[in-house]
Amino acid sequence: MSPVALEQNPSPVLTPDGEKVRIGVLTSGGDAQGMNAAVRAVVRASLRMGAQPYAVMEGWAGAVAGGDGIRPLEWDSVSAVLHRGGTVIGTARSDEFRTWEGQMDAAEHLLAHGIDRLVVIGGDGSLTGTDEFRTNWPRLLADLVAAGRLGQEVADAHPTLMVTGIVGSIDNDLVGADMTIGTDSALHRILDAIDDISSTAASHQRTFIVEVMGRHCGYLALMSAVAGGCDYVLIPEMPPAEGWEDDMCLKLAKGREAGRRESMVIVAEGATDRDGNRITADDVSRAIEERTGETPRVTILGHVQRGGQPSAYDRWMSTLLGCAAAREAVLATPESEPVIIAEHHNRIHRLPMMEQVAATRAIKDLVNSRDYEAAVRSRGGSFAEMISIFETMSTPPVLSPAALGELHHESEAPAGGGPATTKRVAVVHAGGLAPGMNTAARAAVRLGLDHGMTMLGVHGGFPGLLDGNVTELSWDDVEGWVGDGGAELGTRREVPRIEQLYALGRAIESAQIDALLVIGGYNAYLASHLLVTERDRYPAFNIPIVCVPASVDNNLPGSELSIGADTALNASVQALDAIKLSAAASHRCFVTETMGRRCGYLTLMSGIATGAERVYLNEDGITLQQLAADSERMVESFRSGRKLYLVVRNEKASENYTTDVLAKIFAEEGRGLYDVREAIIGHIQQGGNPTAFDRIMATKFVHHALGLLAAELKAGTCAASYVGLLRGRLASHPLARMHEELDLDKRRPLSQWWMSMRDAISLVNDNDGPIPPDALPAFIPEAD
Repeated sequence: MSPVALEQNPSPVLTPDGEKVRIGVLTSGGDAQGMNAAVRAVVRASLRMGAQPYAVMEGWAGAVAGGDGIRPLEWDSVSAVLHRGGTVIGTARSDEFRTWEGQMDAAEHLLAHGIDRLVVIGGDGSLTGTDEFRTNWPRLLADLVAAGRLGQEVADAHPTLMVTGIVGSIDNDLVGADMTIGTDSALHRILDAIDDISSTAASHQRTFIVEVMGRHCGYLALMSAVAGGCDYVLIPEMPPAEGWEDDMCLKLAKGREAGRRESMVIVAEGATDRDGNRITADDVSRAIEERTGETPRVTILGHVQRGGQPSAYDRWMSTLLGCAAAREAVLATPESEPVIIAEHHNRIHRLPMMEQVAATRAIKDLVNSRDYEAAVRSRGGSFAEMISIFETMSTPPVLSPAALGELHHESEAPAGGGPATTKRVAVVHAGGLAPGMNTAARAAVRLGLDHGMTMLGVHGGFPGLLDGNVTELSWDDVEGWVGDGGAELGTRREVPRIEQLYALGRAIESAQIDALLVIGGYNAYLASHLLVTERDRYPAFNIPIVCVPASVDNNLPGSELSIGADTALNASVQALDAIKLSAAASHRCFVTETMGRRCGYLTLMSGIATGAERVYLNEDGITLQQLAADSERMVESFRSGRKLYLVVRNEKASENYTTDVLAKIFAEEGRGLYDVREAIIGHIQQGGNPTAFDRIMATKFVHHALGLLAAELKAGTCAASYVGLLRGRLASHPLARMHEELDLDKRRPLSQWWMSMRDAISLVNDNDGPIPPDALPAFIPEAD
């Protein structure tokens, strides 16, 4: 992949009076995993644009203290920080900064370095304090001039403080953003704990109460409850009604009756009752003990949720946010309003800072006024939907599927007044294994039962369907599947052959299958498409069919993300981290290979998340001219003192320039200056338990898919479709027209949203001198 294009003799970005632009970056408030990735991107993107970045150490305390509290940063100042938790430039709460004198000190010390542009990474409190400082700036400068601490010419040269914000908060509490820095990593920590606790709880048939962070936002609690397969959740936005203790204990008892060996209650630290009284984990424990006689165990996760390495998402997305924030700061003018650079629908957006902070803080007021529905709506449609989904998934059915069928499908009763029959929906996996398949199958069974369907499991993919390996699945049959890797139903890559279609039709009729839910990868889609195209010849295929994307390759049509891709990406990043550490004491180039076939998603995102110097994708190909330039660049970097050079290659990037060939080329050109090793990461990317993101997405996809199937069954129609996530919205597309979205030779979508992020690699990893802000990669938006 070629680096970002540069001008022949670019000039550094200058202020109107000819001075070099200087940008301060600080992290404030609570730390969040991924802050270092954002700081690194701000620093390096600023340098690439010809600006000079400065670290304001320990948050606003560094600005107030001055001296070493404000330090210039160079390219290597932020080396080897991507994988580190916390924030390398420190964070602290400063009481002095809240005072007028403290703000005067901060302004004086910033201007001593010529800094009048800031990138502030923190929560809503930090951004509110920053905006107050920005508003006070002209009067602060006037007071400094009057006190003889600042020259008038300096004040005139810096009349405005220009501010850009990035929200770093594990609570995910910013209205208008899908995910704030640190949230995904915190969910990783919580899910790891829940999975570990579940195993010991099941061994002893115990109840555990787990308290997670979230003072005013229940995102972590709700999503971990869904992803962890928990029984009950308490969140700030929806305080429980009076008598919640009895309701909770009844639900826990029903779960045990339905086959659960353990019970799990998640409590957000900010949970309250409807009178505003806090509900703690100990309160929940006492309520259970008083009503059931069982003594629950309490686990308060605390600051472990903030600790440890950031997830892959909190590295690559934070990198993009930091690049965009640096550009915003460089291009800011005294007339610019402060903005927050945020992620929304996997893209970078500019949000009005104080408008979004006010909207975020208003949720607490909505809860206090008992307008709980408005509080939930303010969190976004997905938040409200997940509350409903959790309630369904965690509540065992009271009635049998047949009885539920009578309630849901009374209109289908025979004319003679006989009993109604439930619709039989079969769940089948196909294609390669993707972590999260079990989560999706579990969701299908439990949500399907709620629809009044009889749920069937096909064991062994389409070959298993041919052999009649179909069994009915109950609510408790899928207990424990939510966090398990692999696929309990099994999966096969085989697509039915033309000569097998008659037998396949007979198998569908024999199992009395009324609809198919197909969860899998590219071959799953091909198999389903084949059934649709052969409906005229085989009437048994005239049933509703919905495909749900599950593939580590992330190469399926109609969806920007597939179940399993996030888990595979995190596995790849962990492996690359270990590889980088193995080269820490030597001069070494590592040429690594990731999965993905002819789709470069895993390769590119792994490269961004680990700070790889080069990535090679099938989408771009590899040329000899490119390899010559890359080899020259590599040799020069080692001569300049580099110890490690990381290359990440997509497994199908080139037929001839294999991983082994690339390693030999780089070794030959190095002539002993450095060692070259190769590492093929392999199938560990398909293994392990699914991440929180994959569990949540699997549940959402299946919920949407079953809604489509239910509508078709009720209408007596047989539309076939595939579902997915496009720009943050769940959507469906006709299966018959699938090929219109695909490059059939490459087995990937014609349009891939992540391709615009390719130049992020060279932007933050190649120290090649200044680049004009208007030449930055397309993933950074133009001003609205």
